[in-house]
Amino acid sequence: MIWRFGLFDSTFAPLLHTHWALLAALGLPLLLGTLAALFPPKRAWPVVLASVPVLASGLVLLSAYDQAGLLRWQWEIADIHLSLRLNGLSVLLLLMTQVIGVAAALYTPGYLRLSETGPLARWLWPLMGVVLSALSLIWLATDLLTLYAGLELMGLAAVGMLMLSGKVPALVAGMRYLLLALVGSLTYLLGVALILGHWGRLDLQGLAEVIEPGPVAWFAAALIGAGLALKAALFPLHAWLTPVHENAWTPVSSLHAALVIKASLFMLLQLWSILLPDTFYAPRVIAWLGMLAIVWGGLLAWRTDSLKTLVASSTVAQLGYLMVAFPLLLGPDIAPLPRALAWEGFWLQLMGHAFAKAAMFMAAGNLILATGESTLKGLAGTSRRLPLSLLVFGIASITLMGLPPSAGFTAKWMLLQAMIITQQWWAVAALLIGTLLTAAYVFRMFRYSFDETAPRHRYQPLAPGMDLIALTLALIAFALGLLAHFPLELMHGGSP
Repeated sequence: MIWRFGLFDSTFAPLLHTHWALLAALGLPLLLGTLAALFPPKRAWPVVLASVPVLASGLVLLSAYDQAGLLRWQWEIADIHLSLRLNGLSVLLLLMTQVIGVAAALYTPGYLRLSETGPLARWLWPLMGVVLSALSLIWLATDLLTLYAGLELMGLAAVGMLMLSGKVPALVAGMRYLLLALVGSLTYLLGVALILGHWGRLDLQGLAEVIEPGPVAWFAAALIGAGLALKAALFPLHAWLTPVHENAWTPVSSLHAALVIKASLFMLLQLWSILLPDTFYAPRVIAWLGMLAIVWGGLLAWRTDSLKTLVASSTVAQLGYLMVAFPLLLGPDIAPLPRALAWEGFWLQLMGHAFAKAAMFMAAGNLILATGESTLKGLAGTSRRLPLSLLVFGIASITLMGLPPSAGFTAKWMLLQAMIITQQWWAVAALLIGTLLTAAYVFRMFRYSFDETAPRHRYQPLAPGMDLIALTLALIAFALGLLAHFPLELMHGGSP
């Protein structure tokens, strides 16, 4: 095995602690999650101790990137080249994953103490560790084989987490998700096999140099796109998403909606930028499907009476905002200014949605745990006893609606500027319609919650910190809009 470490555009000497930080970011979640399974799953102190080195590894990598710029690690095993890359975008996504993952882990002991969980609950920790390690690998990988390994590890662990409750609906939803995930993986692998057979390379940098537009590239992009779209629950391949979240534990839903589906979307954009450079039709097909996703997901959330279905359906609509930006990111004849605005707006929207969605699922889970009710009508009058949970839900909703000064507002403002410059008025209309639909289903939820004529519930007290953890994530999403220049400056140069 050959190990290579390279630094580009910098004279900064490689430091040993950077290698250790990389290994820690990739391996610590899995290792510490496995060790946490040895302790009672409802204890919080092992989680607190495990969170410190995980977050420290991300900060060390951030410091290394700030000093050295682009970092690369390369292995050669049996003539197969495996490589990792640390740039501004991957640092941001890695830190986002660690913060949300740690928040979900800290939330979990309190949730397990108040929920009816069986002996399988201790397996949540190693599975959560696998998900976080696999996500970190995906953000850093720059070859198709490593990306596939991360995708499969993440998908299988996510399925395992969703089925831990052992209830029949959860098992049915989990098995459906597993079968669809396997179909998506097989389709992705067929595209990779086509690429390897035709060009003989798996590294993205090398593929970018040799791939030429033609039937092989188009067919490979279609196979990879279909597989990843299924895993990302992109419209119209989203039907599995709502049943999964209906039956999943709250910390699992938070991780899945915030991070897991984003990884497939990240891979889709990264690989299509190589396979379909400056292609007219494919990005526009994704954009038109995104418009339908915004409307369909918003209508589903507006019409449902289930709080979890409302939050899950809003994910379908929010992913539509990212899909609508594809022509600006991958389409031909896009000027540098609107492309740069769309690039920054796309990733800021993705990060803002991740923090807000995790917070919203935690707030919804707190409301359901405290009242024993899962319907909007059943939650009537909760403003009397659960104001903090409703506050978290409201702050997260501000980001999803795109109201100032949240990350959703700043991201949508950038996307709207790019769309207006390129005269994509249909996309502008889609973003505005989506904002109105989001406001409609959010205010419908609050209309029931503030119903003063509703009978009084008997409330179960929440564990300490459950609301505060969710509030922290919601405030991060809110503050990203005010402090957007920090992540955008760090991300500069991460464009494909």
